[in-house]
Amino acid sequence: MERELSGTSQFSIDLDKNAANYSPLSPLTFIERAASVYPDRCAQIYGDLRYSWAETYRRCRRFGSALQQHGVQADDTVALMLPNVPAMFEAHYAIPMAGAVIHGLNIRLDADAIAFQLQHGGAKILFTDREFSATVQAALMQLDEKPLVIDVDDPVYQGGSLIGEIEYEDFLATGDPEFAWQLPGDEWQAIALGYTSGTTGDPKGVVTHHRGAYLNAVSNTLAWNMGAYPVYLWTLPMFHCNGWCFPWTIAALNGTSVCLRAVRAEDIFNSIKQHHVTHLCGAPIVMSLMANAEEDLKAGIDHQVNIMTAASAPPPAILEAMARLNFRVTHAYGLTEVYGPAVVCSWHQEWDQLPVTEQAEMKSRQGVRYPMLEELVVADPETLEPVPRDGETIGEIMFRGNIVMKGYLKNPQASQEAFAGGYFHSGDLAVCHADGYIEIKDRSKDIIISGGENISSIEIEKTLYRHPAVLEAAVAAMPDAQWGETPCAFVTLHQGLDASEQEIIDFCRANMAKFKAPRKVVFGPLPKTSTGKIQKFELRERARQL
Repeated sequence: MERELSGTSQFSIDLDKNAANYSPLSPLTFIERAASVYPDRCAQIYGDLRYSWAETYRRCRRFGSALQQHGVQADDTVALMLPNVPAMFEAHYAIPMAGAVIHGLNIRLDADAIAFQLQHGGAKILFTDREFSATVQAALMQLDEKPLVIDVDDPVYQGGSLIGEIEYEDFLATGDPEFAWQLPGDEWQAIALGYTSGTTGDPKGVVTHHRGAYLNAVSNTLAWNMGAYPVYLWTLPMFHCNGWCFPWTIAALNGTSVCLRAVRAEDIFNSIKQHHVTHLCGAPIVMSLMANAEEDLKAGIDHQVNIMTAASAPPPAILEAMARLNFRVTHAYGLTEVYGPAVVCSWHQEWDQLPVTEQAEMKSRQGVRYPMLEELVVADPETLEPVPRDGETIGEIMFRGNIVMKGYLKNPQASQEAFAGGYFHSGDLAVCHADGYIEIKDRSKDIIISGGENISSIEIEKTLYRHPAVLEAAVAAMPDAQWGETPCAFVTLHQGLDASEQEIIDFCRANMAKFKAPRKVVFGPLPKTSTGKIQKFELRERARQL
C-alpha cells in the first residue's frame, strides 16, 4: 500500500542545518588538523630551514592576524610575486584566514601585465621577492593607487633590492600566533584569483571558492593514490592555479612540503635523494630536464617517485627514461577555471604489461574526470550533444560541478559565455574513446602551451604589429622537443622595408615577457579566406613542418 505524503518529507526532521551538523567546506581545516594531530611532524623544508606543522600553523596565524592589523578585510585581494619559498606556502593559509583572496602573480610576466593584474584585481597588499624588484617597481609606477609592499627577503638570492615598507619576518612578528580565525560564512566565498590569457592578450581573472579548493585538494589525493605523509617537491609554481591545490592537499595528508626556489636538475635530484621525495608535479619540460640530466645526478635513487604532468603528453623516450629511474608518471589535464587538474589518465594495472610506446599512447590521452568533478563531456558546443565514443568525432571539452570557478572577475559577459548551456566550455577540442577516456586534438582558442605556460597568440601578434616594418602577422604553435610547443610567427613586411628574423625576435623580447617571444619567424604572404580572414589552421600545419 502506497503511503501518501503531504507537505514536507518525513526526513526533513523539522530542523534547519546548524552548527552541530553543518560547517562550510574550506581547506583551512586541513592545517588545523595537521597541527593538532601531528604537531611535531615536519611540514616545511627549505634548505636548512625546517618547520613542524605546529610551527607552520602558528606562523600562518601570525600572518593572517598581521594582515588584518594592516587593514585587510573580507574579500580584499593580497597579491604574491614570489617563487616557491615558505612564505608562498604559508600565504595559501594565512590570506584566507584573514578572509582575503590569494592572488598569485606569474613571476615570468612583464611589468605591464603585472600592473594590469594588480589594478584589475585591486590588490591591497603585495608580497614580493627581491629577484623581481625591478619588474615590480616598473609595474607600481603605472598604478594610481599602490598596494602596501612587503619584502620577502630570501637569503638564497643576493640580487635585486628591497623595495617594501617592511620585511616578511618582521611583518609576521606583528601578528598573533593564537589568532582566532574563522571559517568563511559561505563556502562559496572567494579564496583565490588567478589570471588566464584566454584567447586574447587581455587576461581574465578567474575567481575560485573555498568549497572548490577543499574538494579539489581532496580529489588530488584520490586521483593520484597519494597515501599518508607524502614528501612533495615544489617543481610546480605555486602561483600557477594555487599549485594545483597541492598546498592544501599536503596538509590534508599530514605531508611535507619541500620548497625549491628554482627548477634545476641538480637541486631536484639532490632534494629527492636527501628528503626521500615521493611526489612532484610539473610540465613535460621538467621531466625532460630530469631525463637529460647528468648520470651522476640521477644515480642513487632507491625509491619510487611519482610525477604528475599536464600540458602536452610526454614523448615515449621521456617516459622510458622516467621508468628506468623508477619514476611513475601520471598525465593530467585542467585549466585555471577548474582549479588546475580536473581530468586524469587513471591508470589500469593491465596497461603495465604493454610496451613503453603503447603505454605512452595511453598516457597521451587526457583521461577521465577527477573524483570530485561531477561531469566531464566532449560535446557539440552548440547543441551540447555528446560526441560518439569513436575516438574520431571532435567536440569541445566541457565541465560541470563543484570544482568549476565562480566566474571571471568584473567580466559578466565572459562568464556567461563560458557557462553557456549549464557547462563550463573549455575551448579545447577533443575526441572521446570507447572506454570514455578523452584525448585533446586541438585548441580552439589558439593558445600555445609552452613549458606548461599559456601563451596567447594574439598578444604576440599585437606586439609584432608594433614593429614598423610589419604589415601583417599571425602566430601559431610550433612543436618543440624541450618545451612541447613554442610560438612561430608568420610575418608579411611593408613593401620597401626590411627586417631580419633575429630583429623581429629581439623586438618581441624587448616588448613583452621574454618567454612569450616567438622562437622562429617565417616571412611571406599569409594564407587567407575569401573574406580576408587569416587561416590559422594552415599556419599550424606549416609550423608542424618546420
